[in-house]
Amino acid sequence: MAQLTDQTTTRRSPPHILTLVALVGVSTLSMNIFLPSLPAMAEWFAADYALVQLSVGAYLGVNAVLQLIVGPLSDRYGRRPVILWGIALFMLATIGCLMAETIETFLVFRMCQAAIVTAMVLSRAVVRDLYPQDKAASMLGYVTMGMSVVPMVGPAIGGLLEGSFGWHSNFWLLLLCGAGLWILAYTDLGETAPLKGGNFRQQVAEYPDLLTSPRFWGYCLAAAFASGSFFAYLGGAPFVGSAIYGLTPAELGFYFGAPAVGYMIGNGISGRFSQRIGVDRMVLWGALGQAVGLGVLLVLTLVTGVTSALVFFGFMTVLGLGNGMVIPNATAGMLSVRPHLAGTASGLGGSMMIGGGAALSAVAGWLLNGGESAVPLIALQVASGSIAVLAIALTIRRNKRLAS
Repeated sequence: MAQLTDQTTTRRSPPHILTLVALVGVSTLSMNIFLPSLPAMAEWFAADYALVQLSVGAYLGVNAVLQLIVGPLSDRYGRRPVILWGIALFMLATIGCLMAETIETFLVFRMCQAAIVTAMVLSRAVVRDLYPQDKAASMLGYVTMGMSVVPMVGPAIGGLLEGSFGWHSNFWLLLLCGAGLWILAYTDLGETAPLKGGNFRQQVAEYPDLLTSPRFWGYCLAAAFASGSFFAYLGGAPFVGSAIYGLTPAELGFYFGAPAVGYMIGNGISGRFSQRIGVDRMVLWGALGQAVGLGVLLVLTLVTGVTSALVFFGFMTVLGLGNGMVIPNATAGMLSVRPHLAGTASGLGGSMMIGGGAALSAVAGWLLNGGESAVPLIALQVASGSIAVLAIALTIRRNKRLAS
């Protein structure tokens, strides 16, 4: 790896913002493009649907673990070589998925595809390398718009491809996207990490400086619990839409994208105002707006009995709006606590969001099992969002003490 830190990795050359958007977009596309093909894949591999569905859960698990590794690697060896190696491994794993003849082989290569998470994690670190905290939050707001658009169009594209050419076509598209992304990163992404001396052991010795910082954990927990409300939605909304409100699959697909609309708007607000207002207030307003909005939905559902698919999913745009304001700003905050460990901070924060989100998604499914109301899901979302408000409030308080 060290041999890859050549002259192209020693200059601080800012990539085009579209390159950063592409790094995030392909990473997100890999998560969900093939979801409509799961039944066809189960039939093709002659495997139980539950086993094929591990291609989602196991992928997210490996994704979370890798985020703990790629951040420290990039702090030591640079963003550029780790990103390029990650994309290359993703392409090799995708070829393995295409050639797999058994579900077990497919699942092994599917988990290896999680190497693409390097692109998502380190795109955030690149932004923080290049810009101060508040400007970084604005840039991250625009960059993460890819995370709101892809979930809306990815499954639709995957469904069309599967219907026309079979499930393998989804992975051929991912392979092409990976190749294009590698070329784009190689030509446009110069090294942005500050040059450092020392070996990897010395690098690791600095990590407690980050992990013992209350400010880092404040931003990290605010992002994790704000996004936790969304992951709970992912785990519970399909049941709510189909079993409680009686939506058809087509109707559920239409309503399901409501948070993505709000997320895009929230990203736009972050991009426009974070540099002017500051990350702390943006996180607070986003988390507070999300918690209050979901609280109103809980009252309407629990007390007044006003409930319908339109009301439920309509309020989920508020969930997305809050996430769109919280995540880029909280990410910029956690990466700014120890800028020389920005890659480590990005990986740890991302791992907490994915790991905690997966847990809340499972809890949401368990709470709703066999129920006849959306109240358990909404209450879980309100609780998660409220913890995010508390986390950022305590962080703001500490920042004021340090400034005085």
